[in-house]
Amino acid sequence: MVNKVILIGRLGRDPEMRYTTSGTPVCNFSLATDEGFRDKTGEMQRRTEWHNIVVWAKLAEFCSQYLSKGRQTYVRGELRSRNWEDREGKKRTTVEIVAFEVVPLGPKAGEAGEHPARAAAPARAASAPDDFSEPASQEITDDDIPF
Repeated sequence: MVNKVILIGRLGRDPEMRYTTSGTPVCNFSLATDEGFRDKTGEMQRRTEWHNIVVWAKLAEFCSQYLSKGRQTYVRGELRSRNWEDREGKKRTTVEIVAFEVVPLGPKAGEAGEHPARAAAPARAASAPDDFSEPASQEITDDDIPF
């Protein structure tokens, strides 16, 4: 079975940083993704989906420091649902993405120039599987080329 989510979108609000009772950092933010399509009349339309993102530990601290509303961001994680009770005692279900990797892609909307986080390496959670790792760099010779 596979439970993997990969998104590229813009933050809908500044990240909200909190700490659990044991002191573990947790950061929440919303991410908007959109797509263009033609309706039945042939006119271009846009559809926006909003995603609730949850980030833990050092990755949460990274997000709190380098992300802000409007910033284009890459998120990789998994889909989770969580049950909880609201203030009136009604049972609610929330679907969210628990992120293992977060990479700021460019300056936030309306910002020009280099942003400090652009130079930062992609941030990954310590417990995230490293299935996107690259082998150690080696010099490539003519003998390595297959044609």
